Amino acid sequence: MPIVSTQHMDVAAGSLPTHQLLNVDGKRIPDEELDHYLKDLKEADLADFLRDMVVLRRMDNEATALQRQGQLGLWAPLLGQEAAQIGSVRATEDDDFIFPSYREHGVAWARGVQAEDLLSVWRGAQASGWDPNEVNIACQQIVIGSQALHAAGYGMGIKFDGGEQVSVAYFGDGATSQGDVNEAMVFAASYQAPVLFFCQNNQWAISEPVALQSRTHIADRAHGFGLKTWRVDGNDILAVYAATKAALAHARHGLGPTFIEAVTYRMGSHTTADDPTRYRKAEQLEEWKAKDPIDRLVKYLHEMGADVQSYEQRAQNAADDMAAKLRAAITTMEDPKVEELFSNVYAQPHEPTERAAKNYLDYLADFEGGE
Repeated sequence: MPIVSTQHMDVAAGSLPTHQLLNVDGKRIPDEELDHYLKDLKEADLADFLRDMVVLRRMDNEATALQRQGQLGLWAPLLGQEAAQIGSVRATEDDDFIFPSYREHGVAWARGVQAEDLLSVWRGAQASGWDPNEVNIACQQIVIGSQALHAAGYGMGIKFDGGEQVSVAYFGDGATSQGDVNEAMVFAASYQAPVLFFCQNNQWAISEPVALQSRTHIADRAHGFGLKTWRVDGNDILAVYAATKAALAHARHGLGPTFIEAVTYRMGSHTTADDPTRYRKAEQLEEWKAKDPIDRLVKYLHEMGADVQSYEQRAQNAADDMAAKLRAAITTMEDPKVEELFSNVYAQPHEPTERAAKNYLDYLADFEGGE
């Protein structure tokens, strides 16, 4: 496959504004459309946001280290995307149902999934990790973009049942080039289903820059499907939270599906099997480090005159506690038995699967017998 040069490839200016409520210096920027959705936020809520992002970053670092030590088979880092995940999920209601991709670790954790259950899947110790019906979040989806169709179907079901929940699909910029995502938006728009499509534009679809996929803002593409759309600074947790509140309210009140493009940056690798130094420059990382979502919130808390030191210590204590429990759980987690590979393929007894299980176990037994 020929390599497409992106040296002079720019994204055209979009028709939608990019909402920013906190600049990189932690200064509050008024926003006529979104300020209303922050009116109930208290200082304690901001402290919780800080704790959540610090814990999430520590989880990500621990998972990467565990993978390097052979405790996990793979990991998809989220470094730099903490505000996009925490700000959005904290805006949802408990009965909203979420369909994540493979990188929404923070969304799952904030929904109540234990860190060790989340990582157990990446270790290969469990097939899923949690019961979706207990926390109203589906298991992580590896197939790019397919969860958008699941979310659209779930949203259609909510509308048919007369419910007030919203179905939420998370995906990255790369998924917007998949047919599944576009088809999901067509169905959601056609049926005016209560669905929020949340795109974390982290600038990279593995090694391909977003400008290679879209010559305009991704939010403009969603707007073309008839979705009410917002584009926000994805490293600004206030902008993410407020826009998500607005999008959820629009969908919840029967006004149709919504779309958010959260513009952020994947500071780490696509997965631990990836080497990002092969396709991006160090200067880009330095540029985005200055936009760090945690640093930005800390600066804002200082601007407010908050006791930042106590909030940071509380966050660090929570992160240390999570990390200790996570490492202890993962390093002592038992591997599944071979026969369990076949246990949950079908809900009912299935003769071909049972035959395959017997054949495979007989095959393994030959090695045990020294043959």
